[in-house]
Amino acid sequence: MSLANIIRRRLLLLILVVFGVTLVTFAISHMIPGDPARMMAGERASDEIVEKMRENLGLNKPVAVQYAIYVGQIARGDFGTSIRTQRPVISDIKKFFPATIELALAAMLFAIIVGVPLGVISAVSKDRLIDHLSRSISVVGISTPAFWLGLLMILVFYGQLGILPGSGRIDGVIGPPTTITGFYTIDAALTGNWPAFKSAVQHLILPGLTLGFLHLGVVTRQIRSAMLEVMSEDYVRTARASGLSRRQIIYGHALRNALIPSITMIGLAFGDLLYGAVLTETVFAWPGMGAYVVQSISSLDFPAIMAFTVVASTAYVLINLFVDLIYMVLDPQIREVG
Repeated sequence: MSLANIIRRRLLLLILVVFGVTLVTFAISHMIPGDPARMMAGERASDEIVEKMRENLGLNKPVAVQYAIYVGQIARGDFGTSIRTQRPVISDIKKFFPATIELALAAMLFAIIVGVPLGVISAVSKDRLIDHLSRSISVVGISTPAFWLGLLMILVFYGQLGILPGSGRIDGVIGPPTTITGFYTIDAALTGNWPAFKSAVQHLILPGLTLGFLHLGVVTRQIRSAMLEVMSEDYVRTARASGLSRRQIIYGHALRNALIPSITMIGLAFGDLLYGAVLTETVFAWPGMGAYVVQSISSLDFPAIMAFTVVASTAYVLINLFVDLIYMVLDPQIREVG
């Protein structure tokens, strides 16, 4: 099967998944107690004003018609107006979602840079002290609550040592760089605003390490498991018998093949970061989608909550599609069953 046909099939599945997400979020929003029209009009608004607001929002129409209107609006990129901010939800998403992606990328980068070497060392030193230490780190990383680790990081590096900022995305005195991509680090580098770049990186370190440490254990365990499986293959024993150095065997043969099955796991972990960022962003007052949706939930801002769910789910599916394509490129045999 050609790669183009596989992409078309996966895109069709993506549309079906997004459709299912919209159906579930719409149904849940109608089961939650609360009247969006009353919240938008205000508690002191008269019944006539509330009824007019309900008519403007289409809430007086049958549920099936409301859902059809909702899907049509999403297809046009219209998620409605936020009850809390009184701005179009799509504008809020454009403002806050890049911050979440930037934080997730920083966390994933840390997990990969530290987790892959740690997993390799653990595998080649099986049942030795370094192996037990790396597995212990993995268990701690998987088991540690994000909010507790975040508070600990703030206490140590901001409260006690004072070497890193404890909240926010950039110093208020410096201000954000000119918006190009929405990523402060990239935008600052592209515009040559190095004070903003330095401040953005400093503010990214603590939340990035906190979120990345939670997935460090997953990456380490996956690499270790894949490396142990590969190291027992016949071609590795043949390479060893041929007189290749230990370094050549590990990095030239074993690690290259161990990374192929690990790509899927890393992609799934990155998708999980989009949801896992909610607690981390709340602890560090990081102005991303996580903090935005927490505030929206507290004020029963249905349009914002539904938009976050749809956008995050779509991003998750797209990430999995991208990972599958990379997997197929690296291992063409997968295309036969794609």
